[in-house]
Parts: sequence; structure tokens; C-alpha cells
Amino acid sequence: MTTSAGLRLETITSANFEAATAIRVRPEQEFAAEPVVKSLAEAYVHSGVAWPRLIVDGDRPVGFLMAFFDIDWYEDGSVLRSGLWRLNIAAGEQGRGYGRFAVESVAAEIRRRGGKECYVTWHPGPDGPEGFYLGLGFRTDGETSEGETVGVLELG
Repeated sequence: MTTSAGLRLETITSANFEAATAIRVRPEQEFAAEPVVKSLAEAYVHSGVAWPRLIVDGDRPVGFLMAFFDIDWYEDGSVLRSGLWRLNIAAGEQGRGYGRFAVESVAAEIRRRGGKECYVTWHPGPDGPEGFYLGLGFRTDGETSEGETVGVLELG
């Protein structure tokens, strides 16, 4: 487990772009995690709601996250949601608390912006992240989005 002393989120810039796009999950997780470069392209296209960040421990890039804020969930203006859009922890860095740090950081930013819930979706399957998210307190109610399970974490 890492300590939070040197753990931080950095905005993606030209100085750390290569480090961010070099983040790779374990091969058996690739079905459930988009490459960072695709996430950055989506962040560019959805600049009003996307919040991409490099996860750094000391001087070592260990992961990537992208949050979303006030996204039009049903694309009809009826429901706005915020949450974790993408999470890629480098293959050799998993199991050290970086994923938990990422989720807690996104939850804190949602709270700072006045939100009360943090949403996430995940691909179901034996190598998927369901156990990780449920272990952090996310709950499901049977809702799916584009074939993925929807989880919600109450931030009260």
C-alpha cells in the first residue's frame, strides 16, 4: 500500500502526455479499459464534462483517470450525473492503493462541486473491476449502460 504523501493528480500537459499514454493495464484487463490515448481524444471532444488526470506517486506515473461532471446521462436533459469515466492503473502498479486514491479523488471533486453521488460503469466478467468497485462502497440496482453495469456511491 502506498502513502498519500507523494501521491497526486496532474493535469495532462505536453510535458506528461507521453507518460500518460504509456500507461497500460494487465493484458487480461484490456477488454474493460480503453487506451489512455482514446480517453484523451474523448476528453478533447467532451471538454465541457471530461476531467482527465495522470496519477503520480512521487515522480512515477502509476495510472490515469478521467472523471465526468454533470453529463446528460439519458441525452434528454432529464438527469445529470457525475462520476468516474475511466480508470487505468499500470499493470505493475496494481494492488498498491492507487485505484482507491483515484476513486476518492474523484469523489472529493464531485463533493467540491456540490454533487451527492459518484457513478461508474464497468464491464461484467471474471477479470473485470466489479469486486474493486463494490469493495469501495458502490452499489448496483440492475441498471446498465451500453452493456456495462452501473454503480453509484453515495457521497453524503
